Amino acid sequence: MVGLFVNSLGISFITKANLGTSPISSIPYTLSLGFPLSLGMFTMIFSVLLMVIQLIILRKRFSKELWLQLPISVLFSAFIDLTMAMLFFINPQTYGMQMVSLLVGCVILGFGVFMEMAANVVMLPGECTVRAISSTWNTDFGKTKIAVDVTMAVSAAVLGIALYWEIAGVREGSLISALLVGFLARTFNRKIGEPVQGLLRDRVEERASADCEC
Repeated sequence: MVGLFVNSLGISFITKANLGTSPISSIPYTLSLGFPLSLGMFTMIFSVLLMVIQLIILRKRFSKELWLQLPISVLFSAFIDLTMAMLFFINPQTYGMQMVSLLVGCVILGFGVFMEMAANVVMLPGECTVRAISSTWNTDFGKTKIAVDVTMAVSAAVLGIALYWEIAGVREGSLISALLVGFLARTFNRKIGEPVQGLLRDRVEERASADCEC
C-alpha cells in the first residue's frame, strides 16, 4: 500500500510539471484533458482494459493471483486523485521549475517502483501486461517494457490528435520519465534492495512464528 501511494505521488509530481506524464499514465491523462472523469478514474478504466488484454494473451494461464490487480488498481487510482489534490499548490510557471517537478517525480516514482519490486506481491496492470507478453512470446522483459511504453505514448499522441487536433499529454517529460524511472528503480534496488528485502523477510517470519504459537 505504501508503494502504491509513493507511485501515485511520483506520477502526480510528473503530471504537475506539465511536460507530459509517464508512459503508463499517458492515455488516461490525455483522456482526462477533454472529459469530465478524473485522471484516477481513467486510470482505473485503463487498468481494467489491460487486465482484459492479459486475459486474451494468457487465457488459461491467467492465475487467480492476477485478479488481485483489480483491488490494487482501485486503490492506486484513488491514490492518484488524492495526490493530485494534495499537490494543488504546484503549478510551475517556468521551464526550469517544470523540470524540477518532473525530476522530483521521477525520483519518487523510481522509489515507488523499487518498493513494488521489494514487496514481491502482484504488480500493477502495466507491469503485469508486460510480463504476460514476455512470458507468452519469450521476449526480454526490459525490451518488452520499452516497446509497451513507446506504444502507449504513441497511442496517447494519436488519441490527442484525434480528439483535440494536437498532441496532448505527451511531451519530452514522457521520454525523460520512461528512461529515468527504470534506471532509478534499479539503482535503489542495487543500493538498498538487500537490506529492505531482508527486513521484509524478517517481518514475515515473525508473523509466521506468532501464528504458530497461537
